[in-house]
Amino acid sequence: QLLLVESGGGLVQPGGSLRLSCAASGFILGSYKIGWFRQVPGKEREGVSCISSTNYADSVKGRFTISRDNAKNTVYLQMNSLKPEDAGVYYCAAGRYGLCGSAWSSIRAYDYWGQGTQVTVSS
Repeated sequence: QLLLVESGGGLVQPGGSLRLSCAASGFILGSYKIGWFRQVPGKEREGVSCISSTNYADSVKGRFTISRDNAKNTVYLQMNSLKPEDAGVYYCAAGRYGLCGSAWSSIRAYDYWGQGTQVTVSS
């Protein structure tokens, strides 16, 4: 069974940091492109970052860093200088085909999704 499990979410003050983890089981994560998305109520899920190459949404460039530990079969999203607008449920997703490419932020580029982890940025 192919499974993605996110963790690391929580409540943080503006300017703070969190590191999200996306642990994979049932497949070799390094063989897939892995994306991070976030969603807030009433809005579509938006792409935050992708790794095969590395891509970032303009809103998080310079603050977020995506990385992969193949030995642990885990992808991380280090989030620094968090802003209230960064809040939401963060999902990781795995795509079987292709690199991140120009369509990396499309949910249709991914085949498997985790259950999400909540990030709240508030003072």
